[in-house]
Amino acid sequence: MQFEGVLTKMETENGSPIQYYLILESNFVNVNQLLDKNVTLKFLKYQCLNCGLDRPIFRQGFCKSCFFEVPQAADWIMRPELSKAHLDQEDRDLEFEKKVQIQPHVVYLANSSNVKVGVTRKSQVPTRWIDQGAHEAIEIVEVPNRYLAGITEVALKDHISDKTNWRTMLKNEIKDEDLVAWRNKLKQFIPEEAKPYYIENNSETNLEFPVLQYPIKPKSLNLEKAIEYTGVLKGIKGQYLIFEDQTVFNIRGNEGLYIGISILN
Repeated sequence: MQFEGVLTKMETENGSPIQYYLILESNFVNVNQLLDKNVTLKFLKYQCLNCGLDRPIFRQGFCKSCFFEVPQAADWIMRPELSKAHLDQEDRDLEFEKKVQIQPHVVYLANSSNVKVGVTRKSQVPTRWIDQGAHEAIEIVEVPNRYLAGITEVALKDHISDKTNWRTMLKNEIKDEDLVAWRNKLKQFIPEEAKPYYIENNSETNLEFPVLQYPIKPKSLNLEKAIEYTGVLKGIKGQYLIFEDQTVFNIRGNEGLYIGISILN
């Protein structure tokens, strides 16, 4: 079997285990079905997710000029506390910003390599947790816009991490945490504006990833340099493909690469 297309983050469907799908131009690949098979990845060219041109990818799947122009790559994406659409203030495209920012958002705790705090749109639960490779997560507050979620995250970052250690996550060197206890402990640090939105009575969500074999010393594949790689797929966690020889490939980190995929049984 052979496929080709531009990489975008894998779509997911929660289940036991989670199902992963790679959406290419003319193909829809269930990645779970590739487990234990020989998979070859080959870098063919770049294809910016905005302009579609063959230009080197700068960040987040965009070439450099698009990255500094498109609303999908504005600073408030990574730093929600900078959101201003609720004040009717434009950053790059007010219509887009209102659509994304003025909708329910949650601040959550997720355990991927350690307990961390994060922000996502309510519609992205549990997708965001799956993308981060979290095996357990819980919502802390649900607020009506991105700004309120952002200032809550900033306040909580003084007391808990907001980063995932990708190596620890992939090696599965993690311990179960009592996220309800963490939520209760952090309640006192939630800003006054967000306190009415605190979620008192929910329980944590547990997630199961399709991994047959975890790597002991994960090595990150740079496909732009290697051009081609072949290995036996042994797992999928977060947005990473895990191979038998301990190589790991971050699909999301390589958005905008146009690649060929060959599968041998």
